[in-house]
Amino acid sequence: MSSAELASRSGCKRTEVMHDDCRTGKGDTMSEAMVKHGALPTAEGGGGSMRHLNALTAVAGGVALAALGWLISHHFMQTDDPETSDQVVLITLGCWAVGFMAGIGAFAGPFRWLLGNDLTHADEMHLAGKDQGVGRYFRFTTDHKVVGVQYLIVTMVLLAVGGTLAMLMRTNLIVPHSNFLGPQTYNSLVGLHGIIMVIATIIMVTGPFGNFILPIMIGARDMAFPRLNALSLWLLVAAVPVLLSAGFMGGIPTGWSAYAPLADQATPGMDGYLMAIVIFAISSAVAGANITTTVLTMRARGMTWTRTPIFVYGVVASVGLALPALPMFMAAQVELAVDRTMEGQFFIASGGGSPWLYQNLFWLFGHPEVYVIVIPAVVALMELTPVFARKPLYNFNAAVLGIVGIVGLSIMVWAHHMYASGWAPDLNGPFMLTTEMISVPTGVLFLVVIGTIWRGRIWTTVAMMSVYAMLWNFIIGGVTGIYLSDVPADYALHGSMFVTAHFHYTLMGAGLTGAIGALYYWFPKMTGRMLSERVGFVSFWLVQIGFNVTFLGMFAVGLAGQPRRVFTYPHMFATGNFISTIGAYFIGIGMLITLYNVISSWRSGLVAPANPWGGKTLEWAVPNPIPLANFEVLPVVISDAYGYGEGDPQPPHWRADPHSPATPELVPAGAGTTISDTEGSPQ
Repeated sequence: MSSAELASRSGCKRTEVMHDDCRTGKGDTMSEAMVKHGALPTAEGGGGSMRHLNALTAVAGGVALAALGWLISHHFMQTDDPETSDQVVLITLGCWAVGFMAGIGAFAGPFRWLLGNDLTHADEMHLAGKDQGVGRYFRFTTDHKVVGVQYLIVTMVLLAVGGTLAMLMRTNLIVPHSNFLGPQTYNSLVGLHGIIMVIATIIMVTGPFGNFILPIMIGARDMAFPRLNALSLWLLVAAVPVLLSAGFMGGIPTGWSAYAPLADQATPGMDGYLMAIVIFAISSAVAGANITTTVLTMRARGMTWTRTPIFVYGVVASVGLALPALPMFMAAQVELAVDRTMEGQFFIASGGGSPWLYQNLFWLFGHPEVYVIVIPAVVALMELTPVFARKPLYNFNAAVLGIVGIVGLSIMVWAHHMYASGWAPDLNGPFMLTTEMISVPTGVLFLVVIGTIWRGRIWTTVAMMSVYAMLWNFIIGGVTGIYLSDVPADYALHGSMFVTAHFHYTLMGAGLTGAIGALYYWFPKMTGRMLSERVGFVSFWLVQIGFNVTFLGMFAVGLAGQPRRVFTYPHMFATGNFISTIGAYFIGIGMLITLYNVISSWRSGLVAPANPWGGKTLEWAVPNPIPLANFEVLPVVISDAYGYGEGDPQPPHWRADPHSPATPELVPAGAGTTISDTEGSPQ
């Protein structure tokens, strides 16, 4: 029986069959009914070769192909020549990535399509992880919820590695001439710590929550391109060992920015750096295109742009910035690879190249990257602030305009990082102006958050405390950034610990704080468990006190003249560095407690209700655990999700799609309901 015939018998339209929204009289989805009538195979027996592929086969494939690449390249090249040595390393690392992706099954779908044997329904169900339990988290799984959890775990691993490197660096700086680390080791750790943390913070919100929460928030069943979604995740996983391999090949002695021509002369560890950036850029491009397409084409009926949650705006703005910015970084690394392996001379002045070319390409990525990190974290906190203040979001339109203003101006400020380089001094004035102007839309977002909090009935949770911490930290980061945007002040402060403290207040103080707040807010929906608020408050205060002690101390020694990226320092800076290192230990302890809270709560925490916070966005309307297709009945949005305090009691802001009827037992109990505002904060 064809799908059209089955649709006709069920009283459904053909378009509804394709979207699996129509249900038969017995409560079956169309795909379920088609399975019963033989129009589609069951999920059992699907998957083909994918059943045998997982993370272990991926590692085995990567190691095998990397070994083959090394043997062939080593045989045909004279490895005593530095250039051919770089060629061998790049070929080996590239083979690792290809072998890893083949071993995880990333090429199975396209390969079968080329052979004219595309995936069946049963294969797609297997790819989505249906009935696979925990094993689906170690496979090439297309379900956006699985991908979101995988991103969360990868992010935690990267933050743990980067944080450990930071603790080693601060321990070396606790007293002058400590010799805890050697000079070369210290320099390598600086570069490796920096790039690991940049990658981790780029993905820490858009990866876990942009994949898990966003599709449900807009009323979609999955991402627009589920296979590309899984591809972006596993490309990132493949890039992590490539980046970490740099530590075993001489490290990254150039700092995280890898400025040429220093990078041209660096050890083979630089090959690991540049290959990891190329793979990560491809991963980010795939993810960004997927998220953008999902939001543009798959929002629920009735979810106009004025009814779309602010978190969705922020994530789309972030990936929209990353789509043009990361290719700049990738292009710089490709040219660097040509310099290192084929005497390309792109960045070597003696060969006709220009180091300024690298700086421009890098900072065309490097400054938008700040907002790629910060915008999703800030809008995640803007999303939860109305929930815990029990008030509508203050001036939604202003928030959207603030995001648009930041995106527009952020691509016009990159050269303020190059004031001291001597490049285009006549442009210093215009870049100073655009840099100072970006504080205006940023300030608008602050006013929206403060206006939402003002006179609200605050429910003080760890997530809400993160909002206060973000405001404090980001104001300090923003004000000190205005000093650095001023050309004369930047000449005095450039290359000092003042700069290090400034961007940590921005990326960690605002970005990471926002990500932790988002974790406490959405963890119950992602895992079905509640994080411990008591343990959370302990970790929150340890991290925030330690953070401010650490980086206010860096501001002090930076103003006194201490350079950044130094292995040791004069005794006049000893007190400030000692205080900063003690503060760093507080951060480390606090983050370890956060990790303990996540692991213990995930395993045995309090079982979370479907809507523990009384939120109104659509992710809180689905039950725990979330069904594979998210919604039994697709929603129709009839108002925005920020109607707190505008009625008593508040009606749901969505209703069931009349074109997708369901029997009562298929509708989640309590779906769409909210806590009455007359009852105060939900307990």
